[in-house]
Amino acid sequence: MSTARRIARGAVIAALYAVITIILKPISFGYLQVRVAEALTLLPILYPEAIPGLFLGCLISNIYGGLGPIDIILGSLTTLAAAWLTYIWRRSKLAYLSPVVLNGLIVGGYLSYLLHVGLFISIAAVSIGEAIAVLLIGIPLLNQLRKLNLH
Repeated sequence: MSTARRIARGAVIAALYAVITIILKPISFGYLQVRVAEALTLLPILYPEAIPGLFLGCLISNIYGGLGPIDIILGSLTTLAAAWLTYIWRRSKLAYLSPVVLNGLIVGGYLSYLLHVGLFISIAAVSIGEAIAVLLIGIPLLNQLRKLNLH
């Protein structure tokens, strides 16, 4: 596959992530969230170029989200790390868990601080929302892409 095609695919993933998150802003931010765009965090299983795309899409979303520099920097880096681990573990079930665990612990941790919510409650809430997006939306999306043989 050409480099231009990979760059374009990464850019489309970034745009989709940002648009979905911004359109669904009321449920995409805060400690009680289901960031539907996190379903895309499984795409590195099929497309390595999804890794920078997810990072950029999350960065754009978090700038728009209004929770400040901690969310912009840590949230985006968490998505980058989760996407990279998803790629590294793409042949293992661990790939499905990396976005859930990292976002639950890291994002849940700093949202507890930013939003003055109990740490355990924040980690649990973010983990549950992430699991909904990744497992209930992301896995069927991934299976459809495999059936369409778009990789």
